[in-house]
Parts: sequence; structure tokens; C-alpha cells
Amino acid sequence: MATLKDVAELAGVSVKTVSNVVNGYSFVKPENERKVREALAATGYKPNVGARNLRRGRTGFIALMVPELSIPYFGELAGGVITAAHTHDWSVLIEQTQGLRDPEVSTLASLGPHMVDGAIISPEALHTEDFTQNPTGVPMVLLGEHALDVPIDHVGIDNVQAARLAVRHLISLGRTRIAVIGQNPSRGTAAQRLAGYHSALTEAGLPCPPEFVAPATRYHHRDGAEAMARLLTLPTPPDAVFCFNDMLAHGAVRAAAERGYHVPQDIAVVGFDNTEHSAYSLPSLTTIAPDKASLAKAAVDLVHQRASGDTSPVQDVQIPFTLQVRESTTG
Repeated sequence: MATLKDVAELAGVSVKTVSNVVNGYSFVKPENERKVREALAATGYKPNVGARNLRRGRTGFIALMVPELSIPYFGELAGGVITAAHTHDWSVLIEQTQGLRDPEVSTLASLGPHMVDGAIISPEALHTEDFTQNPTGVPMVLLGEHALDVPIDHVGIDNVQAARLAVRHLISLGRTRIAVIGQNPSRGTAAQRLAGYHSALTEAGLPCPPEFVAPATRYHHRDGAEAMARLLTLPTPPDAVFCFNDMLAHGAVRAAAERGYHVPQDIAVVGFDNTEHSAYSLPSLTTIAPDKASLAKAAVDLVHQRASGDTSPVQDVQIPFTLQVRESTTG
């Protein structure tokens, strides 16, 4: 196995110069850098990342805490975080908590500078006091919308405005009986999206009967199907449904089809997250599309800033979103 000394001898430079090039320092003469890079390629030298991180006082890892990787949004988000983390020479340790408080508290308590250089967390059930009782000692970034009064950097989208956009789209199509699937008091994003739903209906002067607000314990296909089935038994069923994630929406479409309803002719459906499957379902799904790649990059970059010693005020980064219109509303 090639060593720094082997590379230095081949390039005709000092070991220190080789080390500077390998570590990305900028004060190396261009000609020397060219010689070193040619020698690195010729010898096949591979740096000892673990040793380098120890010298820098780093672990080489960041943590990502999400509720469920089986929900496509979080799987796609994790992929984006891994890609962004690699640009900072980080690997990602992923923990899924099922959105339950005990696993979230346990994961939070396990984070420390001996384990990771930072953490990105998307909690569902954590309380403000959980952060004060379990100080991590590492930079953290919160994802999503949460009623947490903690001085921690945050990256997310404006869920109220996103939900309002989705419901306004349904209203623009002439739908007047618009239901919602996904109400859940334990989910911060649910409260935000419900507020946007109500706001759009009020703005348009449309009713919002309480029976049109369908709860969902989890955000899986079955929950969406069961909620839609209940909505369709109402004396006057809805002619449109806004779902708080794409899995709920796909389940809702299935339940409608099984009962003889056509989407979107009889009932239009909008989802949230723009997961990959949504473009290929039948009908394809109209959905709110957050810029997931930008969200992941912003979160990782914030962790890197803090891990590098940035002590500027806490940041709240809002990521853009669009409405991806497809067949489930206009087919």
C-alpha cells in the first residue's frame, strides 16, 4: 500500500507538500500540486480518512433522524442528505423512530461529539424540554414545522402556504366540497397544512364541515384508503380531497376506484411531497413538490457551518415548493 512518502519521492516534493494537497490546502504551488496529483494517481494512494478526521477533531459522521424510511418522502430525503454530506467528507448514520417520543428522546440522548459531528432531525413527538434535558453537544438542524421553542437552526417549507396552494387549485377547478385527509394533533406539519386548508376555503367562501376533516394515525396507504372510504359514506360526499402526503393520496385514489368513483371526474385528489411514484401512478398524482434536494443540501450545509465554528444567530431557512399538476385533478 502506497504511503505519503512514496508519493513524495515520485513527485519530487516533500511529504508536507503531499499532505497539503491531500487535505485540500490552497497554499501549494500549481506545478507542485500537478506533480503530486500525478503521483497520487500513479501510486493509487488512498488517504486514511479515519486518521485524518481524528487529527481534525472530527468523527466523519453526521446523524439523520427520521420517522420512517418506508415513507418514500423520508427515503428520498435521506438519499439527498447522503449526497450532500459526501461533499463535506461525511458519512450519514440514519435512525428511524416511527415518530414516537421515546425512540426520539433516546436517539437525541445518544448524540454526542464522540459519535457524530452534527445531526439533522425530523421529529414528530419531541417536546421542547427534551432538548434541554438531553443536550447533545453537537450542531443540530430541525426539519419540518414544529411547535418547539428551541434555539436550533431550522430548514423547511411554508406548509400553510403550500396547503393553501393545493386547495386553491381544487377550487379553481370548480370543486366546492373539498375534504382533507391527514389531521393528526401529534404531527406539527399536520396542524400547518390544516391551517392552510381552512384558510383557502374561508377565502373562497366555501364551507368546511367537520366531517370533511378526516384523521390519519399514520400516513400510509391504508390510512388514506380507510379515510376516503369513510368520506364516501357521507350523505353528500366530497368532490375533491387534499391529502397530507402522497401515500395517503394513493390510498384514497384506490378506495375511490373500488367504490366506483372516477378520479378526477367524480373526485379530484391532491397529495403532498411529490415522491417519485406519484409521476407513474394511474392516474398520476397532482401534488405539492418541495425542493427536496435543496432542503437536504441546506440542512447539511448548516450543520457544516456550525461544526466549523460559525456562531451567527439561529437560522430559519425556507425552501421553495411548487404545485405539480397531473392527472388526478385534470386528467
